[in-house]
Amino acid sequence: MDVEIAERLRSLRTAQSLTIDQLAERSGVSRAMISRVERGEASPTAQLLSRLCTALGETLSAFFAFGRTSGDPLSRRGDQPLWRDPETGYERRAVSPAGTVSRVEVVEVAFPPGGRAAFPPETAKEGMTQHIWLFAGMLEMTVAGTTHRLQAGDCLFMSITEGHVFHNPGEATAHYAVILDRGRS
Repeated sequence: MDVEIAERLRSLRTAQSLTIDQLAERSGVSRAMISRVERGEASPTAQLLSRLCTALGETLSAFFAFGRTSGDPLSRRGDQPLWRDPETGYERRAVSPAGTVSRVEVVEVAFPPGGRAAFPPETAKEGMTQHIWLFAGMLEMTVAGTTHRLQAGDCLFMSITEGHVFHNPGEATAHYAVILDRGRS
């Protein structure tokens, strides 16, 4: 996956005719780290990737949709890309079939106990929303300064353009779905 992330990042950067220095300035990520990620020598965290995606005008979900252009309406579990954040252990599975015209995307997440990931407001385009539907465990979601404590079965709706923090205060893995609406084109 690190090689695919490296290729995708380099491809997005070069498609916009950006140098590594320019991307570093836009994203606040060091030139050295961007270079290491693009060479496949470093596994980026979700927060770092989010900052790079924002600087490139890309959402994290769209970033992970790379290479998924089948258009087949069926997405088999064995074919769904799985990515693991090296810092938090957060596992993200892109569940939705690739290449469809739907503006909705479904992501499955396993978030380890004690994990915390913060996403600043600038990580998504205006109009994007998501539902966080918790299947098992506990999850604290802080959205625009308000903390919501979710338990199994709870569902939280939010705008992605507001800053948000995922935190698992429990002793078990939080297992949940993110249902992302990219908004109107």
